[in-house]
Amino acid sequence: MHANSDNTPSATASGMEIKHWKEQVVDLLYWRDLQRTGVVFGASLFLLLSLSVCSIISVISYVGLALLSVTISFRIYKGILQAVQKSEDGHPFKMYLDKDVGISSELVHKYGDMALAHFNSLIKELRRLFLVEDLVDSLKFAVLMWILTYVGALFNGLTLLILGLIGAFSWPVIYEKQQAQIDHYYGLVNKQIKDVLGKIQAKIPGAKPKTE
Repeated sequence: MHANSDNTPSATASGMEIKHWKEQVVDLLYWRDLQRTGVVFGASLFLLLSLSVCSIISVISYVGLALLSVTISFRIYKGILQAVQKSEDGHPFKMYLDKDVGISSELVHKYGDMALAHFNSLIKELRRLFLVEDLVDSLKFAVLMWILTYVGALFNGLTLLILGLIGAFSWPVIYEKQQAQIDHYYGLVNKQIKDVLGKIQAKIPGAKPKTE
């Protein structure tokens, strides 16, 4: 009998790596480390704002030149310093050059399978909505598409990404501090929406609640 692949050391290591990665993302979004989160948020926001002004080729080129200017200057500075002090410290970036930065095949397969599962679920859900398997759900989807036409007229995709980035780094902290009030008002709004949908559903022939 063959052992279950999920119990192999590589699978266990991959699972621990994914868990560690998720914990790091949570720490970033909740500002557990102010300096680290500030750097990630600032760099991401700067990149998106740059893309709104310049082309992606220009942004990549400028970022690459800036990074190379720093690393080359530091490399020359350390070389001169070693020559003057007659030390043999070696390459200043040796620690990073020797570090393994590759992505493991297990991690690629793991996220590839997850992405494929989500994609298949999305296809099935879109088929269900467009072919009106449930009339009320298709009407909700139509209302959402109608709202998005106005959102698209007001914002482009890059602006939505910028707003999404700001929301991702601000909403978790706000919700953590104001959870009781937000949950209260969300419950009220959700109840009102359900009441309205229930009234509409009752007036549409053949659109019965799913619980019936």
